[in-house]
Amino acid sequence: MPLSEHEQRMLDQIERALYAEDPKFANTVRQTNPSVHYKRWLIRAGTGFAAGIVLLLLGLLLSNPDTSMVLPVSISVLGFVLMLASFLMGAKAWRKASGGGAEMAAEEPVPKRRKGDKRPGMMNRFEERWRRRQQGDE
Repeated sequence: MPLSEHEQRMLDQIERALYAEDPKFANTVRQTNPSVHYKRWLIRAGTGFAAGIVLLLLGLLLSNPDTSMVLPVSISVLGFVLMLASFLMGAKAWRKASGGGAEMAAEEPVPKRRKGDKRPGMMNRFEERWRRRQQGDE
């Protein structure tokens, strides 16, 4: 949604005041691209996921039927948890880098059915059309 003229003027005034107060900070903020930040998080998530795979496989390789299974199992579980956390972090960064968060917030909410309304919306529309036809409104 575009800004109104008044809001745009206020934003310009705030920018000018920021430049006058701290030009170095304002220049740094203006040049920073938010998608670069999320791309860094994607790289970290990929690295964490790869490290989790290595830990998971290392735990499997260290497992020996003759020895205690506590250490290899804990290494494998740690690797899996690292993979899961890295995946979730990467998915969140991917969504934000692609702009998915703003699009989701801009969507209109789906209206909920009323408590007394047992039938789905489509059936209600059909019945309403039928009722109007019977009354001669259409």
